[in-house]
Amino acid sequence: MTYKLLLRIASIAMLVHFLGHTMGHLMWRDTPDAEGVIGAMAGTLFPFMGTERSFADYYEGFSWFVVLMLAAAAVWLWVLSSRPVLDRALLWPMAIMLLGFAGIELVYFFPFAAGMSAWAGICTVGALVRKS
Repeated sequence: MTYKLLLRIASIAMLVHFLGHTMGHLMWRDTPDAEGVIGAMAGTLFPFMGTERSFADYYEGFSWFVVLMLAAAAVWLWVLSSRPVLDRALLWPMAIMLLGFAGIELVYFFPFAAGMSAWAGICTVGALVRKS
């Protein structure tokens, strides 16, 4: 596989991950036990740094951060596939981040998410090795 193709595959994996995470994010409160766990998460406010927030607020906010990060990763990988001059300085940290995401997702979330990040990270490393 070529450098460009590997990075485009990585980009598509991140796009799939972005779409799946966004759908999951938009539906996280639509659970049969919404009054139980989610009610407890949203119902207890605690003071932190001059504001009062709940666990649900933090969960929601961190999930939006992930939505934006996954979208950015998909775009960066696609753009960098056509700009090999920029790749070394930007792709090694990206590969490390994606493989780190895969490990965290495997431990704390679920295999499909981990697989998308791992696939993107492996393709990114493959593109860098292929280019050397």
